[in-house]
Amino acid sequence: MTEGTCEEPGRDGDGIQWLAEIGGPGTGRPSTGGPDGEGEVGGVVFARGITPEELARRMGADPATATEPISDTEIRDLDIEVYRPSDDGDGVIRVGTCAGWSFAIEYGDSTGGELLTEIARDGVEVVHFRPMPEQRPALLDYARDGAVLCGFGLGEERWRWGQEPDLLVPDLVAAKVLEADGVTSCGPGREAAGAARRRTLGAVERRFGLSLPRAALGGLRLPAYAVRGTPDMALR
Repeated sequence: MTEGTCEEPGRDGDGIQWLAEIGGPGTGRPSTGGPDGEGEVGGVVFARGITPEELARRMGADPATATEPISDTEIRDLDIEVYRPSDDGDGVIRVGTCAGWSFAIEYGDSTGGELLTEIARDGVEVVHFRPMPEQRPALLDYARDGAVLCGFGLGEERWRWGQEPDLLVPDLVAAKVLEADGVTSCGPGREAAGAARRRTLGAVERRFGLSLPRAALGGLRLPAYAVRGTPDMALR
């Protein structure tokens, strides 16, 4: 693995099933403060068809303002004001590439959700995962060519939205997330929520070939950008 990059899932990458752990107990990432807490991960945007720099630009960054590569831990050393009563909070991303997709890890008041269709314009594919630790369920959206095609909550896959809400139903059925009717949930009702979320993320991982190294939320150093507000991007 080189700085900011990895190879295909199962080798230098780690797939995305482990994202089910974000914000939960025993993950090494405290969930107090929620997805908008300072230094906490608010989401991950995957984009296929554009560079990490273009992904940052579409999310609101000035491409000329990238920091030197920094680790996830060092995000806590930035001066990020997540909430301002009368103005935008600060949003920051760290970007890289893995398994043929660019990715942006979101912190603070980031822009991935509201700019999803802008990120996905001109044929670009986008998968957006939001862990939502204080407001379950975690959310997942898939967009392409300027439109949200499908989305659902993890654990609530029977309730879907988008222009093609049933697009991923065959994958969810094959992964034993949903029964063949596309509505009934599989598995015992008392199955651990984390295990169920991992099965859903596994279906999405296989469908799109997604991967993100665990080191991206550890020591892997990636360039960072401000995408909203006025964060001080100089390490303290």
